[in-house]
Amino acid sequence: MSNPFLFKQFQVYHNKTAHKIGTDAVLLGAWIDISFKPNQILDVGTGCGIIALMMAQRSLAEQIDAIEIQAEAFQECVENFENSPWNDRMFCYHGDVNELAQEPDLKYDLILSNPPFFEEQQPKFDSRQQAREQHTLNYVKLINSVIKLLHPKGHFTVVLPFEKHQDFISLAKDKGLYLNKITQVKGRAKANFKRSLMQFSFAQRSIDKDELILEITRHQYTEAYKSLVQDFYLNL
Repeated sequence: MSNPFLFKQFQVYHNKTAHKIGTDAVLLGAWIDISFKPNQILDVGTGCGIIALMMAQRSLAEQIDAIEIQAEAFQECVENFENSPWNDRMFCYHGDVNELAQEPDLKYDLILSNPPFFEEQQPKFDSRQQAREQHTLNYVKLINSVIKLLHPKGHFTVVLPFEKHQDFISLAKDKGLYLNKITQVKGRAKANFKRSLMQFSFAQRSIDKDELILEITRHQYTEAYKSLVQDFYLNL
């Protein structure tokens, strides 16, 4: 077994999951606005459980659920939850979020996801590729499930490639989910935007929009990025 990834308040094993711990997940977990104090949280496509664990550290939510379709990733997530300081309020489902959405009385104040990125013409069977394909969790399916599972006053948060975020905003709007907050992320000041962090709700309001630059030079991080993730990374 490989060594765990160590954070300031917890550790995460991620050798079984197709999605290894990366900047996207940590950015999303640190960036999510939880000022409304969500009490029930769901992480869709949780992988090793990293974002759900970040929510446990950041919030006082009594119920933090996650769902993962890949069997090995699910097992790893369960172990990470059990070994965390917050194991009494964390639970991982093994299955498809569309099945979970069929539960009529299940509602969450906050739903979050670091979903697959790539639209492919043919399904692949490699686990890493499957975890990043629309065949496993396409955007329409994700939005439809969120609509069913989100509390009327709840929030939905997602990280996507910059070039896909406008399509996602349009798809969500068609279903009655409106963009409330967006941060566009780039590696360095002169680079192109790479990711979009977005928060939605059923309420249509003015959009809070800003930008985040991660590095000044290689491994020299901006103060904005360090301020965002300093409660998690050991060396910041």
